[in-house]
Amino acid sequence: MSRNMKLSFIYILTNTHRTTLYIGVTANLINRITDHQNGIGSVFTKKYNIKDLLYFEEFSDINQAIAREKQLKNWKREWKINLIKQKNPTLVTLTL
Repeated sequence: MSRNMKLSFIYILTNTHRTTLYIGVTANLINRITDHQNGIGSVFTKKYNIKDLLYFEEFSDINQAIAREKQLKNWKREWKINLIKQKNPTLVTLTL
C-alpha cells in the first residue's frame, strides 16, 4: 500500500462550552484524539482545553484530507457549525 492509500482523517474538536473550534488532520484518529485529551501535541488545544470530538471525515488519500482541512479552516464559524450539525445535530462529544 502506498503512502497515499493510507486512511486519513480531518477532525473538529471543541471545548466544554463549545466556544472554540479546532480543525486537524491525522492518519490515526483514535491516537490523535487521545493525545489531545491528554494535552499532548498542540499548544492551542491545551491552552483552550479543547478535547471534545464533534466531527470527522475519512479519506483514502492524505492529500485530500490536507486539502479539506485547509478548506474548512477558511470557512466562517457558522458554516463549520452547520457542517457539524449535519452529522451531529446536538453537538455531543463523539466517542471512537
